[in-house]
Amino acid sequence: MLGEFSGLAEIAMRGRGLFPPPGPDLRERLRDALGLLELTAGDVRVERRWTGAGLAGEELSWTVGFGPRTRAFLLRPRDAAGPLPGVVAMHCHAGMKWAGKDKIADGPEPPAPEIVRLRARLYGGRAYANELARRGFAVLVHDVFAWGGRRFPLETGPGPDASEPDRYDRAARDHEHVLAKACTVLGTSFAGVLASEDLAAAAYLRSRPDITAVSTIGLSGGGGRAALLGALDPGIGAVAVAAVVSSFRDLCEEHVAAHSWMLFPAGLTRLADWPGVVAARAPAPLMVLYATADPLFPIQGMHRAHRQITEAYRRAPDRYTGTFFDAPHVFDRPMQDAAFAWLADVGATAA
Repeated sequence: MLGEFSGLAEIAMRGRGLFPPPGPDLRERLRDALGLLELTAGDVRVERRWTGAGLAGEELSWTVGFGPRTRAFLLRPRDAAGPLPGVVAMHCHAGMKWAGKDKIADGPEPPAPEIVRLRARLYGGRAYANELARRGFAVLVHDVFAWGGRRFPLETGPGPDASEPDRYDRAARDHEHVLAKACTVLGTSFAGVLASEDLAAAAYLRSRPDITAVSTIGLSGGGGRAALLGALDPGIGAVAVAAVVSSFRDLCEEHVAAHSWMLFPAGLTRLADWPGVVAARAPAPLMVLYATADPLFPIQGMHRAHRQITEAYRRAPDRYTGTFFDAPHVFDRPMQDAAFAWLADVGATAA
């Protein structure tokens, strides 16, 4: 990926011991590498409730101790009786920080035009968290650090032909580099702060008496967050991730350049290759949906990842499902339906 400087990769691999087989202490070493923070969802409030389209919804808010209050939707079938299996659904990155939870979940108001366009591009036009809730789950979707209700107050600059959300997202792209540096100075990482907030959200959902087992799901950056949550939290029952799993050793310059800092916390590759982190939860249930026409990840990296994860699950092969779709960088309706059916099979009882 470095052109005439490619020898750097060979020297680094020899001298820094990159991509080792994951060790038995990977979870604790991963916590340290990410710089996890001890966060909890405190002062949880129900801001409003609504019903519609077969669902009962709550808008929740809580504090993790810094920044604006986290806003979240909790969606469940309207006529559900008794406790339900829970799912923490992670919103994607997608170059859109103006919105967070709204990218994948509908509240009582219709989605903004920018959300409609994003869903058409990535999610088959569907608010997939709502659809998953209709299939019998209690689905929690929360804004996370730097997105939606927890976004930074950035100067958006001129742009008369662009909407305010689009102007904000241009400013946020430049700001992410600064944010990643600030997290590093503070002894954590961009990925570590996100994972810390996701752990707090999952712990809150698990604490509710109307929730049984808790699983997680996501696309792309949201899939990376779901994978890290599954690796770090032994209480997560099942993990389904889409269009985010490839061996890092197969990435080329265009793949590295296309991704957020949230995928590349410092020190990660000295612990394992990315598929080793994704499979750190073995033998707990894991589903990976590979998009073979995805320009953001190399196909050879996907196949290497599938082999590595299959090997990690060799003692429990029925607990790992790796499915390849002829699709670009999306979590479209066929992929969603496959993941939802898998979660219905394993997610209701996995713990």
